[in-house]
Amino acid sequence: MSTFYDEVQALKARYPDWLSATMPALRLAQEKHGYLSPDALRECANALGTTPAFCESVATFYDMLHLQPVGRHMVEVCTNLPCALAGAQRVVEAFEEQLGLRAGETTGDGEITFRTVECLGGCGRATVVAVDERYHEFVTPEKVPEIVGAVRGNA
Repeated sequence: MSTFYDEVQALKARYPDWLSATMPALRLAQEKHGYLSPDALRECANALGTTPAFCESVATFYDMLHLQPVGRHMVEVCTNLPCALAGAQRVVEAFEEQLGLRAGETTGDGEITFRTVECLGGCGRATVVAVDERYHEFVTPEKVPEIVGAVRGNA
């Protein structure tokens, strides 16, 4: 069985420059640890041959990399301009009401993390909501209870 270090070395071998392996290595570390804890960042940096600060600087730029623990399920609402114009704020408020938390928080049972994101790339199908990286398009506040029910396993 290969170690994390060995897996990152294999990633680095795919690219002409080790920097190109940074994102795949961070994703691998997140899969292993659940999020990019300080220990995970150190482990990733060691395998890449860089510093934890460099790894953290990359991780802070991308929405899909998490520096704090997240729930078993991730619910994300796009709030970029096209979604905002289609009513994203009302969708956010509906999720907050249904989940009993604010954007950026995780339910008390650790099951669902809810957050807003800058763009999910579905501008022509706004408002877009991603649930565990599966897209729901043309979401309105009226559709939120059904989405939450499905995430909780009630649908």
